[in-house]
Amino acid sequence: MSVFDAAKQAAQGLVQGVVQGAMEKLVPLAPDSWIPGGVPDPLIARKHGLIGKPVSRLDGVHKVSGTAAFAAEYRFDGMVYAALVYSTIPKGRIAAIDSAQAEAAPGVVLVMTHHNAPRLNPMPMFGSSPSAVGATDLPIMQDGVIHWNGQPVVCVLAETQEQADHAASLVHVTFDETPAVTSLAEAQANGVEQGQFMGAPLLDEVGDAEAAFAAAPHRVDQTYRTPRHNHNPIEPHAATLAWIGDRLVIHDASQMVTQQAQNMAQIFGLDPEQVHLTSPYVGGGFGSKGLWNHQVIGAAAAKLAGRPVRIALSREGVYRVVGGRAITQQRVAIGAKADGTFDALIHTGLSTMPPHGTMPEPFILGSQAMYGADTMLLKVEVGRMDTLANTFMRAPGEAVGTFALESAIDELADSLGIDPVELRIRNEPEKDPIKGTPFSSRHIVEAWRTGADRFGWADRPETPGSRRDGEWHVGMGCAMGTYPYYRMPGAEARITLTREGDTVRAKVEIAAAEMGMGTATTTAIVAAERLGLPLEQVDIAYGDSAIPGAIMAGGSQQTAAIGAAVIAAHNALVEELLKLAGNDSPLSGASADEVGSEAGGLARLDNPDAKETYVSILARAQRGDLSVTKAGSAPLETMHWSMHSYSALFCEVRVNAVTGEVRVSRFLGSFDCGRILNPKTALSQFRGGIIMGLGMALMEETQLDERNGRIANASMAEYHLPVHLDVPEIDVIWTDIPDPHAPMGAHGIGEIGITGVAAAVANAIYNATGKRIRDLPITLDKLL
Repeated sequence: MSVFDAAKQAAQGLVQGVVQGAMEKLVPLAPDSWIPGGVPDPLIARKHGLIGKPVSRLDGVHKVSGTAAFAAEYRFDGMVYAALVYSTIPKGRIAAIDSAQAEAAPGVVLVMTHHNAPRLNPMPMFGSSPSAVGATDLPIMQDGVIHWNGQPVVCVLAETQEQADHAASLVHVTFDETPAVTSLAEAQANGVEQGQFMGAPLLDEVGDAEAAFAAAPHRVDQTYRTPRHNHNPIEPHAATLAWIGDRLVIHDASQMVTQQAQNMAQIFGLDPEQVHLTSPYVGGGFGSKGLWNHQVIGAAAAKLAGRPVRIALSREGVYRVVGGRAITQQRVAIGAKADGTFDALIHTGLSTMPPHGTMPEPFILGSQAMYGADTMLLKVEVGRMDTLANTFMRAPGEAVGTFALESAIDELADSLGIDPVELRIRNEPEKDPIKGTPFSSRHIVEAWRTGADRFGWADRPETPGSRRDGEWHVGMGCAMGTYPYYRMPGAEARITLTREGDTVRAKVEIAAAEMGMGTATTTAIVAAERLGLPLEQVDIAYGDSAIPGAIMAGGSQQTAAIGAAVIAAHNALVEELLKLAGNDSPLSGASADEVGSEAGGLARLDNPDAKETYVSILARAQRGDLSVTKAGSAPLETMHWSMHSYSALFCEVRVNAVTGEVRVSRFLGSFDCGRILNPKTALSQFRGGIIMGLGMALMEETQLDERNGRIANASMAEYHLPVHLDVPEIDVIWTDIPDPHAPMGAHGIGEIGITGVAAAVANAIYNATGKRIRDLPITLDKLL
């Protein structure tokens, strides 16, 4: 059995075990409750207090004043700096390493290769265990085998970064190259396999979709292509590491703090408590700030040299070491009746990944729940290429899958002569098309109607290419997006009340990650609201592996996971406070279900005058503080309901008739994501996702040299991203209708913003010019 097959089996077993265990505990849920067998969350029923009001980010002052320490800003006494040397072939072996000049260079402390690196265990590969987060389980500097062009082969440590970089340039490595697969055509010729995602096959079938498609009176059948994409967070990947005795201390830029600490312990043969990882600030992640080679190499070099190490990847280094989004080739075929309702929906195609990867681009995920159709066929196949392992990238699957699906729907609307918004509304499903479960909360039709009205959709040119403004063609397009609701199990929260004279402070500790989306602020809002305290009396601690629990900042699920944990911890805290209150309290005899937190204390729900402050309860019990730690409930809500965030997107473009230049002149996103907890940070999340989608539509493309598998545009000078002048004012609205089946009524918003944007742009370009572009990015050469 291959390593890949073993990983797949382990992942499948993990997922099946979780599902089976949850099903054994499954109980009927109240129709308006997310808590198994429980009652509605009172904070869902109404908007009051802090929830729903714009709150500035608590970490904003630290970031703009420069007092927020990022991973590459920590210092240890005696610290040295690392620089990497990368392979220049896609596959083979290291024949020789000449490091004599580097070792003699000024300031050099150590040159580490596979010959002298400490012996390490393999990196735990994602899916092989609940805590595994590595992109692969390949040996890291343990042998001379080369698996991709850009693989780190030498690490140089020196007294300054400049000395390390100079010495690395003096290392000469020769390779024995072996044949490699570095093109999509080669991968296809070698045969494809069924794609897997999160341990399950990327395959869904409802009825005989091919037969229904062939018999449908109206059809569209096209192929759409999306390129590779690379991560470009504003903060390049970095870690500052030190061995203190037999303990490893890591200051990292991480979306998965607890899991990375556990994985590093496993790699170095340590007990989990011997690794302490902190990551209070992350300058953008989007799925990339996980465990890669550089952290392991930095820790190994620090151990070998006996000195702390800072390893900060250059922008080029990020392209060599950190994976991104894989290439896709997608077929979308839709068969419809004369009224536009779908007889068949087919979404199939090909993605790629290396032999040592587990992450194909799962582009059918959005198609699973967007539209109703009598029959469906959704399938992802995989071709193997000898490249860097790809990974999660904002809305993995949905971002590129909706480009294909929503472009095809626009093509069908055009051929039928039906308004594209109306066609989508006509194909609203009554229940989940694949699972058959009811939707927990779905108000996308309302989002379509309000968005169309606000954008002025009624003024859209009916005939493509018919509207001109001087030398500019003007057109409008739309698209829908969806992203599933996730909530990871295992989230814990610790709430500590501390009496300070006549007041009380609360500290909420939760093993979450903050990478710029406002998690700490939202957590403080939720905690303050539940505790009945002013925001300024609530402190939040996060980004530290010493905090109980494990939450990954990914899948737009962190807010729901945090909310469930805070709810559980708050309930446990109330129970403990009632025990401390005693017989002399106005709350005597009340159960936790009979009281609520307000005005810095507890009050009976049936008699608000029967109340007591936290300070009074703690003082009577002669306690200075009270602390509880509690895990959130299992995410059973997803087994009862189909749960998603939705978007209705509207775009206006201007395309120059002479040069082919595209300018997005207006964009509106109308979202249905349940309760919006903090409009100020939510607005930034939505807009940020849309801007990333504009880049995907018009600019982003990783250029892979198919002769040698090397990324040719490994810099921000040649990998193009939107700048301010490329982005218009972006209007954002939302339904703000809470989902009674989700903690706090909220769905994730981090990834829905990008989903569907590329299709909205492409459809607007068609309306403006009459040219249908099916390959991203939409560059000048495709429009001239």
